[in-house]
Amino acid sequence: MTRYREALRWLYGLESRGIKLGLDRMAEAAAHRGHPEREVRYVHIAGTNGKGSVATMVESVLRAAGYRTGQFASPHLQRYVERVRIDGRPISEREAARRIEDLRADTGLPPLSFFEYTTLLAFEAFRDARCDIVALEVGLGGRLDSTNVVRPEVSVITNISFEHQRILGDTLPKIAREKAGVLKPDVPCVVGARGKAVRRAITARARAVGAPLRWIDRDFGSRWDGESLSVHVGSQSWDGVRLGLRGKYQGDNAACAIAALTELRQLGFDLSDADIRTGLKRAKWAGRLEWHRGRPAFLFDAAHNAAGCETLARYLDELEFPGRVVLLFGAMQDKDHRRMLAAFDDRVDRRVYSSAGVHRSGSAARFARIRSGTVSRSVRDAVSRAQRAAGPDGLVVVAGSIFLVAEARALVKNVRTDPMIAM
Repeated sequence: MTRYREALRWLYGLESRGIKLGLDRMAEAAAHRGHPEREVRYVHIAGTNGKGSVATMVESVLRAAGYRTGQFASPHLQRYVERVRIDGRPISEREAARRIEDLRADTGLPPLSFFEYTTLLAFEAFRDARCDIVALEVGLGGRLDSTNVVRPEVSVITNISFEHQRILGDTLPKIAREKAGVLKPDVPCVVGARGKAVRRAITARARAVGAPLRWIDRDFGSRWDGESLSVHVGSQSWDGVRLGLRGKYQGDNAACAIAALTELRQLGFDLSDADIRTGLKRAKWAGRLEWHRGRPAFLFDAAHNAAGCETLARYLDELEFPGRVVLLFGAMQDKDHRRMLAAFDDRVDRRVYSSAGVHRSGSAARFARIRSGTVSRSVRDAVSRAQRAAGPDGLVVVAGSIFLVAEARALVKNVRTDPMIAM
């Protein structure tokens, strides 16, 4: 077993500790390690969907402007090291193994979870790489997420929809309050969320801590002109913007990203309009409306909740694909399966169901009871069945869970992959 695999085996063994929300352990660990999180500047990004897209756009623009960047994301798609990127590239397996071993050997640390160790590893990697600024994506919620020990230059809340209700709350205002936990005194927050109740919840938190808010549709926004995007922030506008990330829904995410970058400009970051255009055009995010051209073609999208599936379904409407469209679907147990599957009504010709190889995966048989479809024995079997159902001129849409997307993508594209972990 390689050093990297052995390090991951130990780290993955912490999954039994579960998700441990709360900042006390993380604050203690950061202090014990000399507060690595204080050596770097951040854009802290919360929200239900779109966090990864906004983080990717922000990082890409900052890198185009010549800054040394970091990006933190979870979960990973194919390899653990994807969670921690420096200048757009994952850290090496050697570095990851060394850092995991170092943290494992530190007996002065409190009993951290898998995600807390990974967050601490990321803070130290960004510090040691002397990153100028990091696009830091929240793992779960916001208020009690281990990333929330930072004081960022600007915060972002992308949007709010139902997710993790047992943890974050069973109403949108409750979920919004958890997301708004990232707000800090005097730190501006760019908000892409809509809905009166959600906005009231965020506004209440902002007033309590003294955080200025920048609202989509009021302070910034976007509109599509054919295949190009127009974005405005205050009185400034950018017309004819081209996005590297697919889907009309990325308009809101691009607007959030540019609004956040505008705040950084006001703090002294040297970001030209050309940097913004270049960075947005170059931004790429694997597994998000990602095409694999073949016979049949594959479209991979980590639409992991109802809102994500509905967004993907609207993208399929934009496509008007001429061949047969087959949905390869699998989701976690705690998702709204009925609403997720209903999103694809009248948009796909066949459905193939599978369970991803993580313990929280939902049952393929349950999906078939909600909407009729083929139940597969494994993801490999599901890929084969979907390929046959689509035919050489068809399209297989893989969605419902990032873990399903990871397994199917590894098979179709023959890419290297690490063991999965639902954290």
